[in-house]
Amino acid sequence: MSSLRVSEFLAFFLRKMNLKSERRGIHVDQSELLCKKGCGYYGNPAWQGFCSKCWREEYHKARQKQIQEDWELAERLQREEEEAYASSQSTQGAQSLTFSKFEEKKTNEKTRKVTTVKKFFTASSRAGAKKEIQEAKAPSPAIHRQASIETDRVSKEFIEFIRTYQKPGQDIYKQCKLFLDTMSHKRDLSIEEQSECAQDFYQNVADRLQTRWKVPPEKVEKAMDEVEKYIMTRQYKYVFCPETTDDEKKDLAVQKRIRALHWVTPQMLCVPVSEEIPEVSDMVVKAITDIIEMDSKRVPRDKLACITKCSKHIFNAIKITKNEPASADDFLPTLIYIVLKGNPPRLQSNIQYITRFCNPSRLMTGEDGYYFTNLCCAVAFIEKLDAQSLNLSQEDFDRFMTGQTSPKKQESDTFSPDVCLGVKQMCKSLDLLSQLNERQERIVSEAKKLEKDLIDWTDGITKEVEDIVEKYPLEIKPKSQALAAIDSENVENDKLPPPLQPQVYAG
Repeated sequence: MSSLRVSEFLAFFLRKMNLKSERRGIHVDQSELLCKKGCGYYGNPAWQGFCSKCWREEYHKARQKQIQEDWELAERLQREEEEAYASSQSTQGAQSLTFSKFEEKKTNEKTRKVTTVKKFFTASSRAGAKKEIQEAKAPSPAIHRQASIETDRVSKEFIEFIRTYQKPGQDIYKQCKLFLDTMSHKRDLSIEEQSECAQDFYQNVADRLQTRWKVPPEKVEKAMDEVEKYIMTRQYKYVFCPETTDDEKKDLAVQKRIRALHWVTPQMLCVPVSEEIPEVSDMVVKAITDIIEMDSKRVPRDKLACITKCSKHIFNAIKITKNEPASADDFLPTLIYIVLKGNPPRLQSNIQYITRFCNPSRLMTGEDGYYFTNLCCAVAFIEKLDAQSLNLSQEDFDRFMTGQTSPKKQESDTFSPDVCLGVKQMCKSLDLLSQLNERQERIVSEAKKLEKDLIDWTDGITKEVEDIVEKYPLEIKPKSQALAAIDSENVENDKLPPPLQPQVYAG
């Protein structure tokens, strides 16, 4: 069972949703939620589109096939090794064979004597070793003392419950204690193998109550709920989000993805819920609270109950908004919106925990199974959500994802008659402020771009000037000596006659 089949199932599921999201938003047929083998039960992406029953059948087939292939490979390798060893031994002579038998006999005799001598000094060694083995197998009393208050409370409630079943109750308690003791020695198993052990245990206890003790089906279902509560309360800290899996990594990826999609509005998902109605707003808050509260529960059935309560609040919110019964086409987009708005903690870990250790009958049928399947589909949709899913252009989708801008709030054309004029004006003012904010951000972005262009242009001109100066360097020659006067060398200037002065004569 490769992960490729899981991706194929999710791709098919998302393709179906995208094709049907052009007009009515997100839509999934009832048949798309059922097991792809056609048994009529609800499927699950974690089970590659199968229900719990069909998945286990497919898993066992694949496992048996793998075991058979490994066994055949081991036999072939062993046969080849024996043939190689036999061929190497056939080359040795009879003398070497006789010497080997002599050495073997000598070693056996020496070992027998040493063992006989040790018996006189270690008479109680077997008893001591047996006692140590028993002490090692017995669970430490300190483990039981570490049980939490909730575990003690659940244990008391479980004991009070099984007393009403008399002998079948005693058998149930014995089987549960045996299972817990067995699981305490199987901590090294993978989480899938521990899940398989738990599912086998549920099936065996249910069959035992029906066939051996002839318990009515309704009492069997109630007993299995209490068994699951008792078992998983004690196993929770070992099997929820174990370190051997990548559940925590998936939790962080989903949480980061939901944070990046904080800008998604109900209008983009075609959510038929109006949070302006006080009752609807209260229902939305309760739905978010329930889906977040799921992480605080320890029993798979209690986690499913949180999902169911959340879903019922969603249906009520849709019913109040539309003033008519809600449909399945309206439920899934609203559930996606609730998950995006609530961002539940450790969402993938909780889904995997329910899938692995919940009583399979609850996931295959009933409203719990239906709501859980829709939650798995909602998470798969969020992980693969793109521009086409929201009827957006790729450019707008990328801008929203990078935080460059946020989608404009759509103005409500119609207001409730009792809404005052001030509230209407306030809504319009908020929209105008939002638009002005976007324009200002755009202007600032363009101004920064222009500033960068000017800096780049200045740097470019400076570089060109420097290159020209370097190529044609400027040479400054020294100043030439001034010409001396003709009579500058005459020393006795004072003895010269005065210069002739012009005279004017009358004609």
